[in-house]
Amino acid sequence: MKAPTSGHLEVDELATLIAACAAGRRDSLRALYERESGPMIGAAMRIVRRRELAEEVVHDVFVQIWRHAGSFDPALGRGRAWMFTILRNRAISILRNASRELPTEDEALTLAVERNAVTDDAYDRLGDGSALKRCLEGLEPKRRAGVLLAYVEGLSHGEIAARLNVPLGTAKAWIRRSLIQLRECLA
Repeated sequence: MKAPTSGHLEVDELATLIAACAAGRRDSLRALYERESGPMIGAAMRIVRRRELAEEVVHDVFVQIWRHAGSFDPALGRGRAWMFTILRNRAISILRNASRELPTEDEALTLAVERNAVTDDAYDRLGDGSALKRCLEGLEPKRRAGVLLAYVEGLSHGEIAARLNVPLGTAKAWIRRSLIQLRECLA
């Protein structure tokens, strides 16, 4: 009688690959990853609900598989069950940690106000006779905000686009054009 399968891979093969990982065979870890990462991302998505977190979970799981493959005992269960137990535990752990890091609505509002205050403060600290302030005043308000967010707060284009509620391409174009305009103004 044949063992149950996971996709096109027999569960017995998973146990063999895990044992090979315990022996330090990286090609076995690669084979495990190629065969099980898709179903694992799907399972992780059902728990964490966000693609980037699911990918982080799966990455962490394969690191744990590599480090702890020697602790796998096929007498206690199948390889796939062992791998998915690690996945479940890691996903739940990441959710717990993420919930501690997520600010409440009041904290998020305070952070947003503080961030704007930092940007506004940096702009206001420029002297009234400052050539940079004069040139910044020549920019449209959202474009000026984009430049300040990039250079005062160090935000990425994606973060700036989200903050200004504009498409990423628009944020990139605004910043590029604004820098050209500032360069010409200051020259």
